[in-house]
Amino acid sequence: MWIGHMRSKTFSNQNELGANMKVIIAEKPSVAKNIADAVSATQRRDGYFEGNGFYVTWAFGHLLELFDAKDYDEALSSWRMTNFPFIPDGFKYKVKHDSNDRSKVDQGALKQISTIENLINQPAVEAVINACDYDREGQIIGDIIIDYLKVEKPVERLLLNEWTPEEVSQGLKKTVNNIDMRPLKDAGIGRQWADWIIGINLTSVATLKYKRGGGKPLNIGRVLMPTLKIIYDRDMEIANFVKEEFHKLTAKFLKEGVAEPFDAVYMLDGKDKFEDKEALERLKKALTKAAYVIDEKIVEQKREYPPSLFNLSGLQGYVTGKYKGWTSEKVLKVAQELYEKKLITYPRTASLALEESLIDKASKVLNVHKRGLPYENEVAFSTSKRIFDNSKVESHSAIIPTYIVGNKLSPDEKIVYEAVKNRFIMQFMPVAEHEEVNIWIKATPSEPYDEALGLFNAKGRTQLVEGWRKVEKIQSKEKFLPELSEGESVTAKQLKIETKGTTPPKHHTEKTLLKVMETCGKKSKSKKEIEASESESDGDTEDGDELDEGLETVEVNASEDIDAPVDNEEEIELLKAILSGYSIGTPATRAETIAKLKRVGYIGVKGKSLFCTDMGKRMVEQFPVKTLFDLEYTGRLEKTLSDISKGEVTRDAFMSVITDFTTEAVATIKGDAFHVIDDSGEKGKDYSDQTLGNCPACGSPVVEGEKGFGCTNWKGGCKFVVWKEDRFLQALKVRATRQTVERLLENGELYSNSFVNKKGEKFSAHLTYVKNEESGYYNWKMHF
Repeated sequence: MWIGHMRSKTFSNQNELGANMKVIIAEKPSVAKNIADAVSATQRRDGYFEGNGFYVTWAFGHLLELFDAKDYDEALSSWRMTNFPFIPDGFKYKVKHDSNDRSKVDQGALKQISTIENLINQPAVEAVINACDYDREGQIIGDIIIDYLKVEKPVERLLLNEWTPEEVSQGLKKTVNNIDMRPLKDAGIGRQWADWIIGINLTSVATLKYKRGGGKPLNIGRVLMPTLKIIYDRDMEIANFVKEEFHKLTAKFLKEGVAEPFDAVYMLDGKDKFEDKEALERLKKALTKAAYVIDEKIVEQKREYPPSLFNLSGLQGYVTGKYKGWTSEKVLKVAQELYEKKLITYPRTASLALEESLIDKASKVLNVHKRGLPYENEVAFSTSKRIFDNSKVESHSAIIPTYIVGNKLSPDEKIVYEAVKNRFIMQFMPVAEHEEVNIWIKATPSEPYDEALGLFNAKGRTQLVEGWRKVEKIQSKEKFLPELSEGESVTAKQLKIETKGTTPPKHHTEKTLLKVMETCGKKSKSKKEIEASESESDGDTEDGDELDEGLETVEVNASEDIDAPVDNEEEIELLKAILSGYSIGTPATRAETIAKLKRVGYIGVKGKSLFCTDMGKRMVEQFPVKTLFDLEYTGRLEKTLSDISKGEVTRDAFMSVITDFTTEAVATIKGDAFHVIDDSGEKGKDYSDQTLGNCPACGSPVVEGEKGFGCTNWKGGCKFVVWKEDRFLQALKVRATRQTVERLLENGELYSNSFVNKKGEKFSAHLTYVKNEESGYYNWKMHF
């Protein structure tokens, strides 16, 4: 579609004066306003700002969308198995549809496209600047508009991480040729086309094959399926969990002159859980009157580094884990609003560190935000490699506040803003320090004991330096022990055998699911999750409860270099996944994927816990294209898109893989045995008064229609139908009636002594209705 009918719009007198102008295309109106303020384009027009040599206009996200299948071929308006696979020779774009009526064009988008076209075509305009977000999606939002309008003027690219006036002004001095962004564009277009091909084809044939009744289609997607499988696998772990009983021997000890006892647990060969209760009973009896002495005392000072700066998944996990009622989709929405208000940097990032070029800027931001804090004198800027490290940055740096202070924020905005700001300030606070004490107590039995004898272990923890914990007032879990010395005697006041059991894994929350998606399952459980799953069954937290409000810290001995770059094992795995591009979806799409799983009915939510619905379970268990559920496969596709953006793989090579996969997948679905994955559309549709029986091919109801008696699963490709004007039956001088079809469905055959041959003679015979395996249609067979 070419937008030529609105070119008569009148523009300002600057054009008549021959001033050189540039058109800046922002992704949204709010960002356009930020840019206009920065460049002093102060005159507000209809659909753009003007001033100081710039027209600053905007999109509303995607103004254009891919053709629907029916736009290429009207025959595809009706879903039929024979129409698929459908892969267009070339992809085309159109103005996006109205959100309330897909058959109509969005008039606001149409008007804005015309505005952009008219601005670009002004004689005074010498260049266009794509100022959409600096990511895969932002690149194609701008580029698709530019290609659609067949722009021949030079196109520049503005690459920014935030929209503060200072950054915009500096960025416009350093724009790059948009041609240099071709790899990023190819990755974005490749993603878009691949999802269209897989989604349109597999959703269509799966709906036809496995869904009964009307309602929503059976959604199939490249990222949707493996994400569903992650939740399904955890559900199965829980369902198949077998509780293992174990026993512990605990004791309460007293130091002479100290009123409060301290707890200890018996350990042998590094274990404190035992299967043989009788052996523990014998040990308890032998130790009842034993003498106890402190065998060893180990005191260590440990440092705790703050959790890393937020990337989007980390921010979503933190907020959804800490606050009730939040979803990852909501966190992204609020973060995007803060970004557009110039209060935080680009939120859709996967990185956990900052580029080293941001050192001066970060110092300025820190000076702004530390002012007036009760611990202001403890905040000290540092260029530690934990914070600034180019090798840990993938495209965009971690999320931090800008130098603009957020005031008059909504309650939701305040939650996300404070989380980002506090995490940033934490990096420059003193490292937290605590002391750990391990006491080993040796027992000398009062009576002979011939079995191996272990030691009792008591642990203490004392916080020495709160450091970064002050920022969010994080309480330390302290455990005090009396002052004890090696060789000192203590008294056992109580020996007790406790019988407990292992607990099943917890259902995924959005926080834990995001972590698995981010690493493609490479590191599916954090240390805290593993510890929780090995804990005793009593005193358990509810599904979804998070330890320490979701903080993942790094702990080292106090003797180690405080400025050394330190990462825990989980962070290392996460960093590898981020830098390789090997993941399920992207930071920008994961929240929408989780939201869509809920929307289409594949998963449900209870509190913070996610679980598969019955339909979701059937999808994983019965959908035959198992490759789509494979995290490794999806991770490789995402990595390939990442490689395309780096210029290491061509888009054509990627699309070839996608088209081959889709063609094979459609064939697999067509050849699959009949079963129902979604019968929700049948609710409210009652065939009980009109059904003649069940289809012998697929089991669906057979009902009477205008021209025949057919299977209600005809949209799904079932071809069972007995025509009222069946020529074979007419030749025998009989006709198909409701009673005839009912008997056929009940008995599998028809018998009559009233058939008439060509000579007009009556005869008896049995008729069966047999499927032709080649054509799929049914033919009558006669038996005597």
